[in-house]
Amino acid sequence: MTRLSRLVLASGNAGKLKELEALLTPWVERIQTQSFYFVPEAAETGTTFIENAIIKARNAAAHTGLAAIADDSGLEIDALDGQPGVRSARWAGDHADEAANNAQLIDALIDLKASERTARYRCVIALMRHAGDPAPLVAEGVWTGSLIETPAGDNGFGYDPYFYLPSHNCTVAELSADVKNTISHRAQALARLKTKLAVAWPQA
Repeated sequence: MTRLSRLVLASGNAGKLKELEALLTPWVERIQTQSFYFVPEAAETGTTFIENAIIKARNAAAHTGLAAIADDSGLEIDALDGQPGVRSARWAGDHADEAANNAQLIDALIDLKASERTARYRCVIALMRHAGDPAPLVAEGVWTGSLIETPAGDNGFGYDPYFYLPSHNCTVAELSADVKNTISHRAQALARLKTKLAVAWPQA
């Protein structure tokens, strides 16, 4: 695989773009978000993170004719059989905001003992060379912790104020951005993607 001249990120998130630019420099000359190409949002109809990541990457590749990369992530609660999972951003409804989703979380925790509140953040990243790529590169990261009823911390977003990390004795929302971006589920997935790229595209 020769070095890619362009890669499209199936997201409009500037933070994700910056992370990928730093990671993929050896393999890609230029990365742009899909909004740069006016790519419409993909319908996330998958039942797994892997399916949704591939759906989003394929959508971006199909609309641009370029290689594409996408991620899908969310919260899994063990006692709830992995819910909310792929519906983490829409747990309280298709048009729910963070406040509504967090309220849904609190309702779910009421019936759970502290020992039953184990959970994880999961992230899956998919990179496709083209829309019909039969073998996309897929990497995954998992961040384990437990859930608390009283939020703590002002950093982060989503469920971060309720996601407690025993290893750091704080919630994700209490971590600095630098620490979070080093140990998070997305950071883990990106590191594994880099390892896979070094093997799959050694001539880059």
